[in-house]
Amino acid sequence: MKPWHVQRMAALDFESSDKDPETARIVSCALILVGGGLPTDTRTWLVNPGIKQEPGAIAVHKLTDEHLAEHGTPAEQAIPEIAKSVAEVVASSTPLVGHNLGSYDLNLLDRECRRHLGDSLEGIVRQPLTRVIDTMVLDKHAAPYRPRVSETQGPYQMRTTAETYGLAWDEDAAHGAKYDALQSARAAYRIGAIAHTRPEDRPDWVHQLRNRRGPYDRFNDLAFVDVEELHRRQVVWARDDAASYQRWLRNPAKSGDKHDPNAVIDGTWPLRPIPQQRSGGEAS
Repeated sequence: MKPWHVQRMAALDFESSDKDPETARIVSCALILVGGGLPTDTRTWLVNPGIKQEPGAIAVHKLTDEHLAEHGTPAEQAIPEIAKSVAEVVASSTPLVGHNLGSYDLNLLDRECRRHLGDSLEGIVRQPLTRVIDTMVLDKHAAPYRPRVSETQGPYQMRTTAETYGLAWDEDAAHGAKYDALQSARAAYRIGAIAHTRPEDRPDWVHQLRNRRGPYDRFNDLAFVDVEELHRRQVVWARDDAASYQRWLRNPAKSGDKHDPNAVIDGTWPLRPIPQQRSGGEAS
């Protein structure tokens, strides 16, 4: 079997009305089948969510309420189309790939499916999601403790990940669903290519990474596994990363002004329980 990074992938990205997947609405979507030696197949949606967006969201993706009202497909029509397309991808065993896909995008789509279709995302696709490739999870595991490139650019945001793995970045095109989806697929390919390169031949920056596991190179954990096993490993890595961040937030000596003694970071990946389920109540 071919290594996971050269197989066909379905890159998925959303732009949304705010940062919280529990309350956000989809305003644009790109689902792009890419790689595997086949032509690229691109589907995009512009969605009228029927609600006002947060100003901060508009500042990022530049899709105003007025523009969406005039040009977007009503959410009650667009969400079933998006869910059907994702279900077709899952049924074909093509992995879904995206940046922060498990912590945000898939949960956003799950809530939209519940809102408009009365069922969860996994209920709509009729099977558990077991072939998800999240480039943020992979990057955090393979290249931990990477220094910040600036005070304003996070170490694992999409731009930083893309540039770390040698991809050009167009800030004018960024934060559009199509561009971000393609960049996540390209980043997945670059991460996989390093993992499947002999350790001694990997880039110098990889050898210089701080690593709590001594000389062992974490890219090895991404090599020579199938997509299902890579998915299972990401479940563990996402959980461990969340636990580590929670400990950091609760430690006043390390977290400083971000200190929160009661911080709780949910590391469930790639689909998190809805809030009612987390608290032990019934989902509405």
